[in-house]
This record gives sequence, C-alpha cells and structure tokens, in this order.
Amino acid sequence: MADQLLSAVGRHDTLPAYYVRPEPQRPRLAEVAAGENIPTVDLGSGDRARIIRETGEACRNYGFFQVINHGVSEESIRRMMGVGHDFFKLPHEEKALHYSDDPAKKIRLSTSFNVKKETVRNWRDYLRLHCYPLEEFVPDWPSNPPLFKEVVSNYCKEVRQLGFRLMGIISESLGLEEKHIEKALGEQEQHMAINYYPPCPAPELTYGLPAHTDPNALTILLQDSEVAGLQVLREGQWIKVDPQSSAFVINIGDQLQALSNGLYKSVWHRAVVNTDKERLSVASFLAPCNTAEIRAPEKLTGGAAGAVYRGFTYAEYYKKFWSRNLDQDHCLELFKS
Repeated sequence: MADQLLSAVGRHDTLPAYYVRPEPQRPRLAEVAAGENIPTVDLGSGDRARIIRETGEACRNYGFFQVINHGVSEESIRRMMGVGHDFFKLPHEEKALHYSDDPAKKIRLSTSFNVKKETVRNWRDYLRLHCYPLEEFVPDWPSNPPLFKEVVSNYCKEVRQLGFRLMGIISESLGLEEKHIEKALGEQEQHMAINYYPPCPAPELTYGLPAHTDPNALTILLQDSEVAGLQVLREGQWIKVDPQSSAFVINIGDQLQALSNGLYKSVWHRAVVNTDKERLSVASFLAPCNTAEIRAPEKLTGGAAGAVYRGFTYAEYYKKFWSRNLDQDHCLELFKS
C-alpha cells in the first residue's frame, strides 16, 4: 500500500522494527575501508588504447569504475537530479497514484525491494521506469512535476548512447570486435530506478539496499554529489565510493560476467543510509532483450569445455532473479556449466 512509502511522512525519529537487520546482517559501518576508491576512467583523454586498458583492468579487478568527460551534458545531469528531487517532494496523494508492489509492472513507485517477499525492509523509496522504446513508455510516466517527461526522456537518450560507447570499449578490452557485446544483447531494454533514501534514525541497523549484484548487463549510476552511500565489496572488504561531481559510476552486471566467461566481475555492492541527509541516486540499466541467448564467445572459452556458464536467455535469468531475495547467493551460480 502507498502509505508504506518512507516519503509519505516527515522525518522519522525512530527506526521501525521491520527495518532492523539481525545483528550478523548489519552493515558494520566502522569496518568500511577508509581512503580507498574505485578506479576513474577519463573517456575524454583521446588515448583510446589507454581507455580500453584502464577499463579492462577496472572490470577485471573491481567490477566498478567511475567515468568522467563521458559526453552526457552537465545540464542534463543537473535537470535529472532536480526533477527526481521534485518528484519525491510531491504531496503523498499525488505520488500514491503511481504506487504498486508488483515487480512485473513496468512503471511503478514502490519501497524497499520486493515488499511481497521481504521480512525485513530496506530504507528506500524508488520510482521504476521502463525507458526503451521511449514512445511506448513515456505516455504513462508521471505528468508531475511538469517537466518530468521531457527531462527524463532527454537524459535517457544521452545515457543510452554512453552505455553503447562503454560496451564497445569493454568488448575491445576483451579482445573482441567493438560491436560484439552490443550485438550479443540484441535490441536492448533500458530501465531506470530513481532512488530516494530519506534521513535514517539508525543507519547502523539497516540498509538502503543490502548487498546484491545487478541482473542486467551494464548499470550507469548517477550519484548524489554531496552524500555518499554506495559501497563495493573487494577482496572481502567494503569500499566507500566517494561521489565525483558529474561523474557516473559504472558497474558490470551479471550478463557481462557471463558473456566474458567470468573474466569480468559482477560484484556485490550495497547502499547505506545517512542520519542527517537525504540522498538521491539515478540508476540506469541496459539489459538484453528477453530472447537474447547469453553465451560467452569461443574466443574466450576455447571451446564448450571451457565455458564457465551454460547458455541461457535473459528472460530465464530475470525470472530466477526476481523469484529470490535480493541478498541471496549470486544468481549466476544457478547457470554454471
């Protein structure tokens, strides 16, 4: 029900019991590594060989990297963050028109991750949008704030082009031809989650999102430039991802791990929350079409015997992913050869 939305009420003074994680599952914020960060790749450097090399190293060793000079306009980024904040400031009655707890619904406002299945909730509201093809989905997007459809449409177009550019770089870093990944994924779907994390009275007891991997191919995340929240697991240690102004955080999804035959990693990451400050992030997901068969090329497997994962369709994978809890074992384990 829409009255479950965190953004439906003012500031929360106490953490309701159904957000409190069991002690072994808590974030242990004091143990997060200080002074580390994921790599940054300058896409505007003009040195393509260096860009390909640095991207490959980041995909292999971190599964995450930030990109700067990426070609998405400053204005588009500013307007996207602005309209996201404006949406979550709307009166509850207006936001509630978009509420649904059905994960299959392509345009919906909801909370936590999957409230139908969870016993402990996550400190997050989010607006989920399907974004490609735009002409199919935009008519059903929110009409308020008034500029929402225009701003988000323009942002989606720019981010999609960045995604294809990155897939070309990632393909070449694997020794494949530039268009290999783009072709393998078919007519790619595009989704978006505008995530709102309100101030939380007890961040050490809960999550915005617990540790998970992304089921899609590539995620392009626009972070709040003022408030950190994203953390990435590397070699058993959680690393805080400090935001850079106008940068995007890129992470490898499960489908690219499978296509790379496990060379590139879809790694665990989580969102933690803040006592004093709200946080907004915009996650854009590029995903294979449902009928695309995900199978690593022979150049990376050396033959069927060297394939880490069996072939599968994205529809098969996505159904498995949504049938589980977010923080269960890596879904890719179910598809090993």
